[in-house]
Amino acid sequence: MSGYEPAWMDDELRMFGDAISKFYMAEMVPHEGRWQKQGHIDRDFWMKAGEMGLLCASVPEEYGGMGGDFRHEAIITTEQFRAGGVSGFGNSVHSQICAGYILDYGTEDQKKRWLPKMATGEAVCAIAMTEPGTGSDLQNVRTTARLEGNEYVINGSKTFITNGQQADLVIVVAKTGDEAGARGMSLIVVETDEAEGFRRGRNLEKLGLKSQDTSELFFDNVRVGPENLLGGEEGQGFYQLMKALPQERLVIAIGAVAVMEKALQETVAYTSERKAFGKPLLALQNTRFKLAEVKTITHVARVFVDDCVARHMRGELDATTASMAKWWCTQMQCDAVDECLQLHGGYGYMMEYPIAQMYADSRVQKIYGGANEVMKELIARSLTEL
Repeated sequence: MSGYEPAWMDDELRMFGDAISKFYMAEMVPHEGRWQKQGHIDRDFWMKAGEMGLLCASVPEEYGGMGGDFRHEAIITTEQFRAGGVSGFGNSVHSQICAGYILDYGTEDQKKRWLPKMATGEAVCAIAMTEPGTGSDLQNVRTTARLEGNEYVINGSKTFITNGQQADLVIVVAKTGDEAGARGMSLIVVETDEAEGFRRGRNLEKLGLKSQDTSELFFDNVRVGPENLLGGEEGQGFYQLMKALPQERLVIAIGAVAVMEKALQETVAYTSERKAFGKPLLALQNTRFKLAEVKTITHVARVFVDDCVARHMRGELDATTASMAKWWCTQMQCDAVDECLQLHGGYGYMMEYPIAQMYADSRVQKIYGGANEVMKELIARSLTEL
């Protein structure tokens, strides 16, 4: 709304964003109400997204991807939420997290085996980190993958797994050794159609993100070959997770800013039309001052996040900065959306208005990807470096 554009934007990316926006408006937004009621998006939408180039956009063409870079991923995420905050499409997990693990750490055979199917939408991917009782404490996962003969036998349970109901591939965080803490942790890919003993639990009923399937997953003596060990070497899981988390947290921040922008746009439009005391709400000083605050915070967040994208493109995004982006942008998202809902009055509490959906969906942003309290602890550890 300010005419601001990041330094990394160019004509090709601008055209790409326009095309993605039109696709979302035509193929996603009209179905959101139905998807919310059924608790997941339609499976064939993944295939349409693959045809459009939304899946694995930064994966090289040799592995079936579009051959783009993280700027393309940032635009795909931004346009999804600018289209109306449609939350059911778990592409950030599929393309920007799971595909990243396979691309960065997988063997050549693993990349050729899984990435092309993920790029077309034939295979939906999830990552199973969180367990009941562990939350953000990844070092204390209890799921095990023991090598018996020439197979890993996986036992354990996971919860809060995005794409869990539809996933064809699940990257499982498991203990392959007896060492305490981070040592002995590995990532193992389970192909769900072929996995005897794999079971999906219920599609969890959430406060928000109603159209995104979020599941419990159970592994009861699930057997997979050693070729499914990501990277082919045991004990590398925690290192792989830590290296990838800055990008995951940046993706969350990107979505947060896009929601703030959408909330501001919706509220300016509403307060311009809605009248109180004989004049539009936007003519009242309180309304104008509140929206001035939201616009300022949104712009600052946008500039910060776009700088993080530029740093990430240069390979310079550190864990501390990513943690700052994640906690601050998601906190500002919740604050901004709350202010915008307040300016809608009673209608802001009605789910037929987009601001109500944004309010319900925003709250989890401060929890997943590492709770904001964890982000602050990570940032605090860097203070001694000053």
